[in-house]
Amino acid sequence: MDTTTAPTATIDALKLRQDVSFAKKGLIFALISGMCWGCNGVILSLAFTTAVLSNNAYWLLAPLTVGALHDTCSAFWLLVFNGFTGRLKELARTLRSKPARTVMLGALFGGPIAMSSYMLGVKFAGPAYVMPITALYPAVASIFASIFLKERICPRAWCGLVLCVVGGVVIGFTPPEGALGSDFYLGIAMAVVATLGWGIEGVLATSGMDLLDPAVALNVRQLTSSAVYMLVVLPLAGGYMLLTPALTSSIGWVFPVAAFTGALSYLCWYRAMNMTGVSRAMTINITYSLWGILFSAVFTEVHITISIILGALVITSGMILVVGNPKDMTNLRDVR
Repeated sequence: MDTTTAPTATIDALKLRQDVSFAKKGLIFALISGMCWGCNGVILSLAFTTAVLSNNAYWLLAPLTVGALHDTCSAFWLLVFNGFTGRLKELARTLRSKPARTVMLGALFGGPIAMSSYMLGVKFAGPAYVMPITALYPAVASIFASIFLKERICPRAWCGLVLCVVGGVVIGFTPPEGALGSDFYLGIAMAVVATLGWGIEGVLATSGMDLLDPAVALNVRQLTSSAVYMLVVLPLAGGYMLLTPALTSSIGWVFPVAAFTGALSYLCWYRAMNMTGVSRAMTINITYSLWGILFSAVFTEVHITISIILGALVITSGMILVVGNPKDMTNLRDVR
């Protein structure tokens, strides 16, 4: 027996066990990310229960104000996190770098465009219907990546994309009982716009963050979105008249709390991608559509229909096909 191979085999076994343990922890972070984002949408929907934000006269300004407050509070929480972890100097340096410009461009699509559309969708259709549709964003990102980044999409992934579209149709085809048809379908249309915006942001962020710290890049993203909201979007939409009433109303707590869950979701998502791979992290993250349904049923008066549940399950199944091969799921660090 060659005794020199025994220590090597033992070291290899220990390293494999550590790698698997590390990847499993990444799966936990991805799950937390999905749960936080599902909770985020439900909490934000509570903002529209207050009189001033549910006033039909402010049908456009109210959702934009909610989006602006969300991204501004999120930028604040990320500043606190980066300050606590000693990254503020890195943030100042990053803001002047070339890769940050790509992140900022992505922030325009993911913030004022996608987040505003998302808020309009939540207002008119409700989070239980909007979240499963916006869970299509990784599929959209895959399509844009194949066009602009020349990434190849295999037949399995195309099947997943078709499933995602079918799931979105199942959810949006029948409005909830008692809903105003035109408003409901407007909300569904806004959810589609949000999906496109987040998909484009994903491609831009991927190309821009290769040389940036994810936590710092996220802060750049939220600071950019907040600035555009406050300096461009709100003045064009009608001004700042709803900011103070929203923050001082009985649901003023919604904005910092929702922003905290949103920032935590993003941070956990990026950490999960680093620990367990982008495909598996994204696969678990998009379960926020199912968490959104669960939280909506528990904390709001939304009626969960069979079409919502079936549509969400179809979208989730399609997304698994898009972002990871189910046959290889047991090999945590090997994604083909």
